[in-house]
Amino acid sequence: MVTIQQINETIMFGDLTNVQLDSIVSAIKFKRTQLVNSNKRSMTIGTDVKFTNNRTGQTVTGKVTSIKTKNVIVSTGVSNWKVPANMLEIV
Repeated sequence: MVTIQQINETIMFGDLTNVQLDSIVSAIKFKRTQLVNSNKRSMTIGTDVKFTNNRTGQTVTGKVTSIKTKNVIVSTGVSNWKVPANMLEIV
């Protein structure tokens, strides 16, 4: 089985063409979309979730108040956060 390190080395140092690199990028985007949709389907309004704030590094917990196309609105009691679904983890 190929490791992620081998894949990264092939992408960075291999002799891949632009078409091959575009194919890899498309596959990654497709998989990310699938992960986001799967994550959103596992949540409903009122689900307890947590995420890490990119600016402060703190873990924030709250409840889902709304599920949008790309983002989920999370209420922490003090404020509402508009968070990409792939950043959320169900508590």
